[in-house]
Amino acid sequence: MAFVGRFFDPPGQSYYLFGPRGTGKSAWTQRRYRDGVRIDLLHPATVQRYRARPERLFDVVRSQPDGHVIVIDEVQRVPELLTAVHALIEERRGWRFVLTGSSARKLRRSGVDLMAGRALVRSMHPFMAAELGDSFDLPSALQRGMLPLVLGAEDPADMLQSYVAVYVREEVQMEGLVRDLDRFSRFLETVSFSHAQLLNASNIARDSAVGRKAVEGYLGVLEDLLLSFRVPVFRKRAARATVAHDKLYLFDCGVFRSLRPAGPLDRREEIAGAALEGLMAQHLRAWLAYRGGDDRLFYWRTRAGSEVDFVIYGPAQFSAIEVKHSDVVRSSDLRSLRSFRADYPEAQRLLLYLGEEELLIDGVRCLPCDRFLRRLHPSRELPA
Repeated sequence: MAFVGRFFDPPGQSYYLFGPRGTGKSAWTQRRYRDGVRIDLLHPATVQRYRARPERLFDVVRSQPDGHVIVIDEVQRVPELLTAVHALIEERRGWRFVLTGSSARKLRRSGVDLMAGRALVRSMHPFMAAELGDSFDLPSALQRGMLPLVLGAEDPADMLQSYVAVYVREEVQMEGLVRDLDRFSRFLETVSFSHAQLLNASNIARDSAVGRKAVEGYLGVLEDLLLSFRVPVFRKRAARATVAHDKLYLFDCGVFRSLRPAGPLDRREEIAGAALEGLMAQHLRAWLAYRGGDDRLFYWRTRAGSEVDFVIYGPAQFSAIEVKHSDVVRSSDLRSLRSFRADYPEAQRLLLYLGEEELLIDGVRCLPCDRFLRRLHPSRELPA
């Protein structure tokens, strides 16, 4: 696969670049900082060398000219290096550190607080449709997802099937995050049923035959490895009672498809609908992250059952977005957006569907999902 330019715009100072394995952090930093010093902690020998003597970093960095860039890839594998990085930044010789990571757990415990204010935090996400341009294909994306590691493989389907085994379990084992990998594997399969659903740890515990306390710990592991994220309910100036639970999404709809078992009793439309909603969620999340600012992603659901899949709210944006896995728009599809309008008339309202026409029905803009995703760009406002 040819190199694909990313929308990520790096800051001008030292920063963390977080993202799940396979999102292209290493490839991007290699291309962006060709002349920089690179310390690759994916190599066991390098890990061993710096674990034995973290202060070696002082010798490496001080041999470089002032203002040089030093990339430390997968820094969470030797978190002791952050103390040295902190000290080197305090020398004020202009060195810039780019610290990539696919797990936040060790850093949070071992040194991020020491770096507060000295290094910004940024994130890299799976591809966005607009990054792929003409190469983007919606049906393929719904099956394979948008991970650069997968799309760049000779056999994307095989790579996707092995992603969980090769990368997720490798990270879990390496960091010693769980004691019983068999129980964690059962949990992973079960949690795929909660993708794009209200998060209920008790239900996951029951269905996976894993204790609730362990399930809560495993959910934390998924978030620490950046493999899942939660979307909170929108309660601003709530005119009616809303639910309390967050919604859960796996970070890539292809990873969801690889984890989600499908048998004779599973409805294809249910799985496909969850994949489409997940694809929209990961795109909106990436769009907000790359834009910067204080706009945030929510969903809206009342206790009476009205639900809007996504709400974007902040200083620059207030939009309600409903996603329908259908190639036609019915009047009933607009019911929740009408309810939202009654409470929040200020919000822009969008319905995304699998048809081909752009429509305006009862003041609601209805856009084809493919067109919406292709137009979604961090430098532009939300497509409408």
